[in-house]
This record gives sequence, C-alpha cells and structure tokens, in this order.
Amino acid sequence: MIVVTIIALLAAIAIPNFQRARERSQATRILQDLRVLNAAVDQYAIDNSKTTGQKYSWLDIRAYIDSATQLYYVIPSTGRSPADLLGNRYRSSKIIDEPYPDCGDVALNPSSFSVLSDVAPLTFWSPYGVLGY
Repeated sequence: MIVVTIIALLAAIAIPNFQRARERSQATRILQDLRVLNAAVDQYAIDNSKTTGQKYSWLDIRAYIDSATQLYYVIPSTGRSPADLLGNRYRSSKIIDEPYPDCGDVALNPSSFSVLSDVAPLTFWSPYGVLGY
C-alpha cells in the first residue's frame, strides 16, 4: 500500500511537468512556423516587386517554403491559411507589411494563444503577436 502511494505521488508530480514540456514544445514549433511564413512573405514581396499594402495569397508564398518541411504541405490547395499543430489557422490580413502593432505579416491564432499562454506569454510570440488581442 505504501509503495502504491509513493508511486501515485511521484506520478502526480511528474505528469504536470511532462504536460508543460509538451506545450512548450508545441509553442516553439508554432513560433518557428510563424518565422518561416513571415520570411516567405518577405521573400515573395522582394522577388515580385510587391510593396507595402499589396495583397498576396497563401498559394503565392507556398513556393517560398522548403518542400522538405511539413509546413509546405499544410497550405491547402484552396489557398486557405495553414493550420498549426493545434488545428487553428494562422492569422493574416494577406496584405504585405500590414501595420498591426507587434505583428509580422502572419500572426498567432488567439485560440492557440489561449491554450499555450501559460507556458508561452505574449512576449514569447513577438513580433508575431496575436491578432485581436
């Protein structure tokens, strides 16, 4: 009985730590996706002589994402925005250099932020802020 109690106590201590590590890993992966997408928008703008305020589509920037990455395959052929690991779509105005405060050309979905905010506060996502916050 004492052994079972000790094992239960250790499990109660370890499980929350594993959950936080998993959420932190998800946050890091989503942040990396935001960096790649933002760089793709910037490269698309440079190669196609686009200026601030001009529009782009997700299919336009797909060619600027490495086809060896998973992110390349999550941009649907319909041109809708790609979803993150949590199934929430990345946010974007689809306008190059839209002047959102604390945001790049793409931003974190508020639904993803609400799930990950305890392990990755808003400052973690800078400059890829949360549209609507």
